[in-house]
Amino acid sequence: MEILGSIFWLAVALGLLVTFHEFGHYWVARRAGVRVLRFSVGFGKPLWRRKGANGVEFVIGAIPLGGYVKMLDEREASVPDDQLEEAFNRKSLAKRSAIVAAGPVFNLIFAVVAFWAMFMLGIPESRPIVGNPEGIAEAAGLKHGDMIVQVDGQPVETWTHAVLALLPQALDRNPVSLVVEDQQSRREELQLPLDRLGDDFREDRILDALGMKPWRVDLPPIIGGVSEDSPAERAGLEAGDRVMTINGEPVDGWMALVNLIPAAATDGQPVQIEVRRDGMTRELEIVPELVDGRMIIGVRPGEPGPEARAAMERAFTILQYGPVEGLGEAVGETWRLTSATLGILGRMITGNASLSNLSGPITIAQLANDSARLGASRFLFFLGLISLSLAIINLLPIPVLDGGHLLYFLIEWIKGSPVSERGHMIGQSIGLVMVLALMSVAIFNDILRLVQ
Repeated sequence: MEILGSIFWLAVALGLLVTFHEFGHYWVARRAGVRVLRFSVGFGKPLWRRKGANGVEFVIGAIPLGGYVKMLDEREASVPDDQLEEAFNRKSLAKRSAIVAAGPVFNLIFAVVAFWAMFMLGIPESRPIVGNPEGIAEAAGLKHGDMIVQVDGQPVETWTHAVLALLPQALDRNPVSLVVEDQQSRREELQLPLDRLGDDFREDRILDALGMKPWRVDLPPIIGGVSEDSPAERAGLEAGDRVMTINGEPVDGWMALVNLIPAAATDGQPVQIEVRRDGMTRELEIVPELVDGRMIIGVRPGEPGPEARAAMERAFTILQYGPVEGLGEAVGETWRLTSATLGILGRMITGNASLSNLSGPITIAQLANDSARLGASRFLFFLGLISLSLAIINLLPIPVLDGGHLLYFLIEWIKGSPVSERGHMIGQSIGLVMVLALMSVAIFNDILRLVQ
C-alpha cells in the first residue's frame, strides 16, 4: 500500500505540475500566433487522445515524467505556404523567447498560488526552539529552551526557516550571528562558530552537526488511558499508573516509554513493566502487538499540565493568514526557497555542496505520499516546492531544457542570426548527456537512501 500510495500521489503531483508547465507554453504560443499541433502530458504510448475544435490534439501518455507542446515548425517538417505565418521559427525572437520561458514562469506562478492556498488553510509548524544543545551549539552559548528568532539579521519563525538560513553559511563555514529568546522572553545575541564544522558535514543532517536538537514536549510517564482489549488491558495496566521501568530500564518521560517498548519487545518476548499505583510498586508482564509495523501495548498519555501546555503553545504554531497577507507570505516563501535552491545549486557546481542533495523520482514519490497523508496544507507545500524546483531546473542553460533554448536565443540576439543547425545538434547531444548524468546521480541517491 505504501508503494501504491507513493506511485499514485507522484502521478497526481507530476500530472498537475506538467500540465501547468505545458499549458504555459501552449497559452503563450497561441497568443503569439503559433499553430499548436499537439499538447501532451506524459510520454510513450497514448492512453487517451482527443482532437479539439481548434485542431490541437490533446494526449495523455503512459509515462507521466514530463510532457511537450508540438508546434508548427519548418525545422521539423514542411509547412504549407498558407501556414508559414503560424510557424514557430517565423516568429520574432521576443515571441519565441516568451513561448519558451512561459513554462517555467507558469511553474513559478503555480508555486506562489500553492503557497498562498497553504497559508490560507493554515499549516502547523514547529518554532526553532532548541532542546539539549551539544557541540557547536553548546559552545556558542545556546541553552535548553532557547528560541532562535534571527539568523544573521534575518527573522525566522520556524525550524524550516532557520535551517534554510543556516545551511548556506554552514556550507561556506562562515560564523553566523544568532539572536535567541529564552523562556522568560529575554533576548541575547550569540555567535555560532560554523567554521568548526568537520569535513564530513552532511547537508541533510545540519542540526545534528550543529548539536541543535529540536525541543520536544515530554509528558510524565503516567498512563492516561488504556485501549479496550489491548495488551496493556490484558496485563492489568490502569489509568493513573506511573511507569517506573521497562525491562529494568528507568523511564523518565513518555518519550522514553514510547522508545523502550519496541526495543524491549524483540522476537515476541514479553516485556517486564514496573509501575507505581496508589503508593505501591507492581510488576506486570506485557506482550506487545505489532500494529502498522510498530510494537505497541495500547496506552495513551494523560492530559498535559499547565506548565506543559504553556511550553507547547510556545513551541508550536499554525501559520495562517487572510487572502491579502497570505499572498505576501506566499511570495516571501517562494523567494526564500528560490534563494536556498539556487544557493545549493551554485555550491554543488563549485564543490562546496554534495551531489547527494539531488533527488530522483523515488524520493519525490515518497515525499508526495508522506505529504498527502499529513493533510492538504502539507501537500500544497510539497506541490509548491516541486513546482519551484521544476521552474529552476528548466531554466538552467542546458540544451534540451527551456533554459538551453533561451541560451540559443541569447546567442542569436548577440550574433544577429540563429545558431547553425550543426551547432544546435551538438548542443542537443551535450545537453542530453548532461541531463542523463544528472538523472543517473539523482536515481543513485534515491537507491542509497533506500538501503541506508
